[in-house]
Amino acid sequence: MTPLPGPSQAGGPHRSRQPGQRRRAAHAAPRHARTGGRGHSRTATATMAGTAAFISFAVVILAAAAPIAAARTVHHAIGHVRHQRPTHRRVVSHSPIGPVCPLTGELAPGGAVPHRPALAVKVDNYPTARPQSALNQADIVFEEPVEGAITRLVAVFQCSSPSLIGPVRSAREPDVAIADELSHPLLVHAGGINPILALLNAANLTNIDVVFQYSNLTVHPSGRYAPYDTYVSARSMWNLAPSDTTPPAPLFSYRAAVPDGGTTTSSVHIPFSSTSDVTWTWVPGSSDWQLSYAGQPATTLSGSTIDGSPAPVAAANVVAMHVHTFSGPWVENSLGAHEVEVHATGSGPVVVLRNGVAISGTWRRSSLSSPMVLVDRSGATIPLAPGVTWVELVPSGIPITTAAPAGSGSTAGSSGSTPAG
Repeated sequence: MTPLPGPSQAGGPHRSRQPGQRRRAAHAAPRHARTGGRGHSRTATATMAGTAAFISFAVVILAAAAPIAAARTVHHAIGHVRHQRPTHRRVVSHSPIGPVCPLTGELAPGGAVPHRPALAVKVDNYPTARPQSALNQADIVFEEPVEGAITRLVAVFQCSSPSLIGPVRSAREPDVAIADELSHPLLVHAGGINPILALLNAANLTNIDVVFQYSNLTVHPSGRYAPYDTYVSARSMWNLAPSDTTPPAPLFSYRAAVPDGGTTTSSVHIPFSSTSDVTWTWVPGSSDWQLSYAGQPATTLSGSTIDGSPAPVAAANVVAMHVHTFSGPWVENSLGAHEVEVHATGSGPVVVLRNGVAISGTWRRSSLSSPMVLVDRSGATIPLAPGVTWVELVPSGIPITTAAPAGSGSTAGSSGSTPAG
């Protein structure tokens, strides 16, 4: 863990790195490259016979055309420094030219990727905590199982900076494995039981506890009541680590073109529980998957005010992955419920939804110090669509059921019977 100054201290945190911690990849500058080769200069050699006038004319034409051709393909990639796998490199392949956000694959706002780390905020997802704020402004959202058969969220921000994120709730064991993929992020939470706080203090992240350390930076909007009234602004959290200016490495590969091998799908159903009965439905007019709980559309506030009209929770991608879960030794609440722990390494079934299709495959992660990869049945990396991604961490006993569009003649599919490794 990177220590931070206390609320009354001035200046930035003293950074330290423990053995085995991830070094974040520096943000690579875009490079011009000709089709068929990355990082190679465009060259042209011509042997011409004729008059001097003809040669001069050819040189002028070639000089004018070269920058246009070179500008058609810009490769922008950010790789893991600590653990590189050439066959599973995180690649952003996007038709617009310019820097892209590492966690969405979309063009960076204002033409530049912000010089700051990922900001992971623990957000409540109990029905009385909804609608939450800023979920649609997140780059990635993880939905994780916790005690009592409910779920909580880890909303990750890097390219956007909402002024109101929440409600913020306490940390859980799965947060450590999530944070480890985010290249030493800032993890914001509202406390936790002592064993979890000890895990966070030893983890590869900057620990920001807005209950016991930074309560002075929280916001309590009118109309919200405890324990669903603790919110933070992204800027105030990033300001706690001003010297941390390295963007995270990408988690996924991105490509605008839809990959082959997908099945046309209208929805996916994941029944975590009665309070978190998840359905994602494809909405062709918006080119998004929209979330509902128990048949009721999920909504989110803008991230700038607690007032206003909520918008549907939407994502360009849904990554539904089966994981092995088990009850840990720690009692999490006054009812005696034990901590739900997630086995975040190994492999297991995954269903990737993008552009109205579902692609079945496998997720693989050899260790917590290794990035997760998504591969299809042929072993090829599954690219995501540029945009917001929701990752559903689904206990292996809960089915992930896809439904075909009405009238398509196809049948629904389920990956619920195969446990994760």
